Amino acid sequence: MRKQGFRLGVYVFKDAEIVDYAAPCGVFSVARRFDPSLDVFLVADALRPVQTQAGLTVLPNYALDDRPALDAFLIPGGFGTRQEMYNRKLADYIRNLPEDCLLTSVCTGSWIYAAMGLLDGLVATNRKEPDRIEASHLGKTPIDRLAEIAPACRISHARVVDAGRIITGGGISAGMEVGFHLLRRAGYDDAFVREVARVMEYQRAWAQYEHDIEYASPSAAPLAASRLKTA
Repeated sequence: MRKQGFRLGVYVFKDAEIVDYAAPCGVFSVARRFDPSLDVFLVADALRPVQTQAGLTVLPNYALDDRPALDAFLIPGGFGTRQEMYNRKLADYIRNLPEDCLLTSVCTGSWIYAAMGLLDGLVATNRKEPDRIEASHLGKTPIDRLAEIAPACRISHARVVDAGRIITGGGISAGMEVGFHLLRRAGYDDAFVREVARVMEYQRAWAQYEHDIEYASPSAAPLAASRLKTA
């Protein structure tokens, strides 16, 4: 059943990867042409400009303390996730979100859920292609680091993993597929999603990726939900 007025909040922080947060925002922006009740907005630690990667500065719509109504909360990846894993304010915010609010991520954004222990017993994914440093002895491929941060999580190489309440996306451009999949989780049918992809001239890519989604056991979802209140 379609959820009218579905609201996606996208978290932005210093050195967040641009495509990680811009791609799902773009999907929802185009989808609003067909259903204006959809909403997407930026949330940050505080209501001030945030410099993401490549020097791109964005102005969030809400601060964490504003606690806007959400149906899904998305954390992008980027160099900044290394600091955000230790952001207690963010962790407290996530733990206090309503249990029917989806927790989603793109790329290394899943490290934050992993550091909170929310991926224990679940399935998740992350970026599989390393940059030069990550591929050298000085670094580690992000998906391998996810396995290190969350040893009790089963790692998947799918483009998107839907583990019930928690949805994780793979590499940097997987934010597109996460955005489309969130439309499906909001109750929009395949015809609606494909029309959004067509308008974005992304229909060929979506046709390739729309089935590259691993649906984890539904029994895993309540495990994560209960851990939010106890972690």
